[in-house]
Amino acid sequence: MGSTVTFTRPDGQSVQGYLAEAPGAVASVVVIQEWWGLNDQIRGVAERFAQAGYTALVPDLYRGRATVEAEEAHHLMSSLNFGDAASQDVRGAAQFLKARGGKVGVTGYCMGGALTVLSSMMVPEMDAGVVWYGLPPLEFVDASKIRVPLLAHWATQDAAFAIDTVDQLEARLSAAGAPYTGHRYLAQHAFANETAVGPGRLPITQYDPMWAQIAWDRSFRFFGKTLG
Repeated sequence: MGSTVTFTRPDGQSVQGYLAEAPGAVASVVVIQEWWGLNDQIRGVAERFAQAGYTALVPDLYRGRATVEAEEAHHLMSSLNFGDAASQDVRGAAQFLKARGGKVGVTGYCMGGALTVLSSMMVPEMDAGVVWYGLPPLEFVDASKIRVPLLAHWATQDAAFAIDTVDQLEARLSAAGAPYTGHRYLAQHAFANETAVGPGRLPITQYDPMWAQIAWDRSFRFFGKTLG
């Protein structure tokens, strides 16, 4: 199991995070939470990366808060300064991992997917990124600043992030010549979150183990190629 660590943001503030270590790892990954916070599910994602040979760090963007209630999650996410989270929390996590040696990838889910896109413009230490069904408002995306390889997984039935907005994002990335590859799945939002099942799930989310496995396989191949 992983452990809680403290790292320093570029502005000098301290942030805690969940670190899943992979002995002998040659690369690392910053894992960015969904809007629920740093919960057991996202810790499990970090552990999955560690089992695949990547040291993984989940920055605690909500500073110790997490929830299972959608209303509170929306409040927490709405209170988050996304620019600060990407340029300070995620960058600080990337710097922490970079200092340990090797390349650093960034990946995130839902809200974390949006932050992964922003990080590709704001985190110089980032070597590659994998976006899972989340993107920021397009007015905040300057595709000309994206120099690192990006892989993205989109759900065509996503009620949280409409696929036509993904079309617009991909058109911008293509026009700018950004190193980007996108995959689409006949699935709903959060299709890779194994807790998005049963009566307690949000109506717009649905775990799909088949598509999730394909997306994970693609992600590991991508990071294997880009992070070494």
